[in-house]
Amino acid sequence: MIEVLVVDDDFRIAEINAAYVARVPGFHVVAKAHHAAQALALLERGGIDLVLLDHYLPDETGLSLVRRMRQHGHLTDVIMVTAARDIATVQTAMRYGALQYLVKPFAFPALRVKLEAYAQLRRTLDDAEEAGQDQVDRIFGTLRTAATAAPLPKGHSAPTAELIRQVLSAAACPLSAHEVAERSGLSRSTAQRYLKRLEESGRLSLTLRYGETGRPEHRYAWAAR
Repeated sequence: MIEVLVVDDDFRIAEINAAYVARVPGFHVVAKAHHAAQALALLERGGIDLVLLDHYLPDETGLSLVRRMRQHGHLTDVIMVTAARDIATVQTAMRYGALQYLVKPFAFPALRVKLEAYAQLRRTLDDAEEAGQDQVDRIFGTLRTAATAAPLPKGHSAPTAELIRQVLSAAACPLSAHEVAERSGLSRSTAQRYLKRLEESGRLSLTLRYGETGRPEHRYAWAAR
């Protein structure tokens, strides 16, 4: 069983994320923390394999906490789960050893993909005693390939999904379904269908833009990995 610490300053979000984790076989939430000092105290007790860590905490940032964890000798694995989407934060998370980075808001499938990829990584490492280059490549590629290998449902094509990925990756900001359709040459209904599926699988992040009236506009960005 993989023991998980959920760290988020928002009590409601922490409960939701903990409930999501509990739905993935092989994972168990051992504790929840709402500020960095509490999280570090829980880590000192031991028995935690993975931290789901928000960046915006009341006493310090999540990245600062990761740095202190390493300074204290805690090599516990970390998946960032945060609304912080600036490149500097993403790069720093990578440099501090975060294994994955999940941008809020997200639905359960997005977190499930990350957790299943992490579980696969642990199995790969457990099975390896001495690694040649092929084994090293598999270990380093596990999180990336597992997170993107979810099959598309019937009626969806990989080339079309790749076209949408290229459009979103090239965009300087999140795009609406209408904008994706215009830039890709797809019909709006096709773009919406693929965007919905890719968001559910965790490959896209979804934000809402509210206007003065009417329903909020859904805007999509390719998820950082």
